[in-house]
Amino acid sequence: MTAAPPPVRIIVADDHHVVRTGFAALLDTQQDFTVVGTACDGAEAVAACGELSPDVVLMDVRMPVMDGIEATRQLAGQAQGSPRILILTTFDLDAYVYDALCAGASGFLLKDVTAERLFEAVRVVAAGEALLAPGVTRRLIAEFTRLRPRPGARPAPELAALTPRETQVLRLVAEGLSNGELAARLTVTEETVKTHVSRILAKLGLRDRTQAVVTAYETGLVTPSRTPR
Repeated sequence: MTAAPPPVRIIVADDHHVVRTGFAALLDTQQDFTVVGTACDGAEAVAACGELSPDVVLMDVRMPVMDGIEATRQLAGQAQGSPRILILTTFDLDAYVYDALCAGASGFLLKDVTAERLFEAVRVVAAGEALLAPGVTRRLIAEFTRLRPRPGARPAPELAALTPRETQVLRLVAEGLSNGELAARLTVTEETVKTHVSRILAKLGLRDRTQAVVTAYETGLVTPSRTPR
């Protein structure tokens, strides 16, 4: 009999006690999760990760001492063993979520997320995938790139390493399509889609699909005024 995989180790970082303890208690109801720690600010989250080696961190953006963006940047920049990071946001108010995604977060969750969606999100990023709510991540990035054009954006020629098919896949990834939706759109198998996405990430030196979406906007492959349909 194959042994069950070890539970996903989680840290919850939020400066609001009710939010922090609420998420921790909810996650602990799942047999395949174990909350190994909590943190009330970014610095505490970074220190806790060094001691407890979590697989996933639920990270608030606005926290004292060190905000979630800098904490994400420090954790994602580790040479090895860095946890996957899910940003907790109210969406309407957090104008810094885009920066958190650029810093290395694997995705984001609304703080009013349902229990089922929370569990799904943690399992998705723990498995090495990026959390891309169809359309939502795309709209968020499009809005922030429109409002705050980045003069230091990387030039589009860096995409020259991609084949025409890979470029097409990257555009569709930026649209927020899942692997199944991509396969249907391109009339290929999901395994073929996964292969294309893996090659795109490898060629561009990206960590996951969320960073691929950011790159598609930053390089001008996709723009807020010309979002693919």
